[in-house]
Formats: sequence, structure tokens, C-alpha cells
Amino acid sequence: MTRLILLNKPYDMLCQFTDKGSAGSPRATLSEVVQVAGVYPAGRLDRDSEGLLLLTDDGPLQARISDPKHKMEKTYLVQVEGDITLEALESLAEGVHLNDGMTRPARARQVAEPDWLWPRTPPVRFRKTVPESWIELTISEGRNRQVRRMTAAVGFPTLRLIRYRIGDWTLEGLQPGEWRFVTPPAAPPRPEPKRRAAPGPAGPRGAKPKSFRGGGGRA
Repeated sequence: MTRLILLNKPYDMLCQFTDKGSAGSPRATLSEVVQVAGVYPAGRLDRDSEGLLLLTDDGPLQARISDPKHKMEKTYLVQVEGDITLEALESLAEGVHLNDGMTRPARARQVAEPDWLWPRTPPVRFRKTVPESWIELTISEGRNRQVRRMTAAVGFPTLRLIRYRIGDWTLEGLQPGEWRFVTPPAAPPRPEPKRRAAPGPAGPRGAKPKSFRGGGGRA
């Protein structure tokens, strides 16, 4: 039976179960919070990002969640440096030119700091002279550090990044490091095999097929 886990990945945790090649490394991994054999992340979440991560033991489901061709939406709560402007939000929504091309259209809006949000350890740097804003950004692709690059491209560097939603799943009710099993979605129906067309009636025995030659002929 397919297993699907929703995890609230803490800040400063690698999105993998082992830290290969770094013997004695102090870096935290998923194995510290999820002791379930045979499940793997469906997609990634950077070490310095927090929030929702899905894990499953089903390869096709993992691909449906993580492969950008399926365009599964992901919603992020983003704390940015500066007073966000309407022009910046419009640019994020219309698409931003990054060094690997234009981003797909997105949804972006300014929001208040969530009242349910947990404190981060270590806390985000605070400067009295620099204001801060929160935005909600929904995208349907997953390039490397995409959200951070998008906000920087419109002039508002990311200070804190929390993924709140993937598809229909959210991190509601999960504190950092907490996880729960959920019912996986039904697999999409397999396409029916194409039927071969029945052969047409045979022509007169011994008759040669007509040939047509395009262009170049004289009238």
C-alpha cells in the first residue's frame, strides 16, 4: 500500500536522510525526525527553507508531485526585505526573467505575518532602519532556489521562506519536525492502448498502385 507523509521540515535541515561524504558533519538530516523506512522526498526544500515536504514510497506518485511537467502548484509564505510594492507583485505574477529563462505566470499578494507562525532558530536578522514585508507566492514549477531568485530580481531579497502548500496538501497543524500519514491520491487512469485500424479492401489482383508526383510538372 502506498504511503504518503506530510512533514514540516525545520530550518537548517538537509532535505535527505544521510549527509554523504561528510563524516562527523553536524548538519541535521530528515532521519532525525522521520524514522520510516523506504520513503523518500517528493521534490526538494532548501536547507535554509522551512515548511511542507512530502515523502512517499511510490515512484509514480513521487514523479507526479515533483516533476515540473505536471505543474502542481506550490504556495510559499515569504518574508522579504523592504516595503513590497504593487509593481513588484505584478512582476512576480507576470513572470520574472532569471538567468535560466522566464518564470511561468504565478500568483502573488501581500499578506500579514501569520499569527500561527513559529519562531525561527536562529531568528531572522532585524534592522530598525530596514522595513520588512510578507508575501504569498504560488508557483507551478520548481527551479533551483526559484522563489529567492524571483524576489531578488524584483528588488526584495528573501529573509525567510516557508512552503505552506503543495497541491491540495498543507502544513496546517504541523509544528517544525512533526509529520503525519495521509491518504495518497488515486493513481490516474492508464490510457487505453490504441487499436489498429482494420485493413481496407484489396485492389484488383495485379493492379499497380497509382503514384502522384508533386510540383515541377508542365501543364
